[in-house]
Amino acid sequence: MGKAILTTVGIFLLLVVAVVGGFRRYYTNRVYPNVTVGGIPFGGKTKEEVASYWKTRNEPFADAQFELRFTSTIATISGSDIELGYDADLSATQAYLVGRSGNWLSDLNVTFFQQSIDLAPYFRWKEGVLTDKFSLLANLLDIPVQDALFTFENGKVTAFKPSKDGQKLNKEEAKRRIQEAFTTVATTNEQRVSILLPVETIRPAINTSNTNAFGIKELIGRGYSEFAGSIPGRIHNVALAASRLNGVLIKPGETLSFNDVVGDISAATGYQSAYIIKDGRTILGDGGGVCQVSTTLFRAALNAGLPIIERRAHAYRVHYYEEGGYKAGLDATVFSPSVDLKIKNDTPTYILIQTKTDTKRMTLTFELYGTRDGRKAEISNHNVWGLTAPPLPLYQDDPTLPVGATKQVDWAAWGARASFQYKVTRNGETLQDTTFYSNFRPWQAVYLRGVAQ
Repeated sequence: MGKAILTTVGIFLLLVVAVVGGFRRYYTNRVYPNVTVGGIPFGGKTKEEVASYWKTRNEPFADAQFELRFTSTIATISGSDIELGYDADLSATQAYLVGRSGNWLSDLNVTFFQQSIDLAPYFRWKEGVLTDKFSLLANLLDIPVQDALFTFENGKVTAFKPSKDGQKLNKEEAKRRIQEAFTTVATTNEQRVSILLPVETIRPAINTSNTNAFGIKELIGRGYSEFAGSIPGRIHNVALAASRLNGVLIKPGETLSFNDVVGDISAATGYQSAYIIKDGRTILGDGGGVCQVSTTLFRAALNAGLPIIERRAHAYRVHYYEEGGYKAGLDATVFSPSVDLKIKNDTPTYILIQTKTDTKRMTLTFELYGTRDGRKAEISNHNVWGLTAPPLPLYQDDPTLPVGATKQVDWAAWGARASFQYKVTRNGETLQDTTFYSNFRPWQAVYLRGVAQ
């Protein structure tokens, strides 16, 4: 009896081995029948057929476009740039290795006794390309936070820097969002997906309002002018006069006199010789170029909506004051002590003047800092008319020049009249409503003619 049982068991085992062996021979180089990838059955398929299926699934991803945006900054990444798609070869290999671990019992269990084994397809992309793209975007979007700086010495602000919020791209969150977009493309076959970049605001540790007791918090007005083509002496004078105004505080209710603040304009105070208008002529004199500074301050005061107590236009049009897209008439001349520019601070707090002279780009900028009180300044109806051609050139004999030599000492300019309306309102109330007029004379070119023998 025992011998019969052993014989039966032996026959059974032989049958099992034969069946298992035949099964495995049949599935040589093929995936076993209970294996699926992403819910797709691949039993009986070769590795090449599994890989081919997933490569076909990848074809739409090459044309997918991902738009990364924040306000006006937009960048795009295509599926082909990052080789977006399923790892076809990996999925084929994993599917084929199910039941082929080398452990006989484990493989037998997996092959014959587990109903189904579903493998997740590996969705991949080139991580390095994304990292480089986000680094580039960070360079465009990141703004360093700026703590406030305010130093007041000897009645003048010697160091000032307003606080400014910074911003920073959250790269980790950006990666998470674009990975979600990848999933969207994989599950819906969308070809264009827009991703809002997560840019976080960074607050300064020291705010401007916490650095001073003058009520100076923010920019309230700005003026700008250009002076390309100026001779070296004029450039020097522009920078020097502007520095005299840098850091000046205007008290609430106080009227600033340009001449008083800048002080004496002469060689004794550091000014150089440059062209000025005097007695109906353009001549070399100390301080030529200072009117560039008064003109720029005038524009800043207009922009801030401040009352202009005193202002006089130039005798003739100066091309520097029409550079940068400005029309004739937005200028202010000064000549101490008779001609001044006066501006009143009618705001409830101090006003700080900051000047920036760029001698490389030949630009001058005035910034007025204080506290906004809701006023709005508007320049309108700016007209230039009555253009008048310059007179014929004037030639004057000069015994210091040899016969036949000529030297130009004045330049022609067209005459014109100009006007603009300056209106300042606050909460429906009109604070200023003034029309500024300018009457520019036509100016003739003047040449010196040599007569010396």
